[in-house]
Amino acid sequence: MELSVFSDDFFMREALKEAQKAFDADEVPVGAIIVCNNKIIARAHNMTERLNDVTAHAEMQAITSAANFLNGKYLNECTLYVTLEPCVMCAGAIAWAQFGKLIFGATDTKRGFNLLKENKLLHPKTVVKSGVLKEECAQLMKTFFQKKR
Repeated sequence: MELSVFSDDFFMREALKEAQKAFDADEVPVGAIIVCNNKIIARAHNMTERLNDVTAHAEMQAITSAANFLNGKYLNECTLYVTLEPCVMCAGAIAWAQFGKLIFGATDTKRGFNLLKENKLLHPKTVVKSGVLKEECAQLMKTFFQKKR
């Protein structure tokens, strides 16, 4: 099966490359990329240990980078690809940035934003798609935490 250059799978594989960088740096392996007009404008991974900053999640790093690239705080023409369901903090930032789309891989059953009842954290126009390459995304997390035990 050939991948379209601009498929969700293609872009999630790019996010997985970022997650692998986090894994290799002994960070929780979450990766994110931001795409605008089929071009990757930001890449990031978790850096909470390196920066000693609990807010240095992949999504937060990518949002800052994309806003700098576009010279604007609203990312309504952009799609955020992230390997793990965003937490409540990141969902809030995604809402404030007014993303056009959020696409994530694995669900986060402990800290994901979807755990909230009647979840209204995201901007009402943000389209959400979950489960893209979820097995690959989840496996990287499982391997990381098995190593920690």
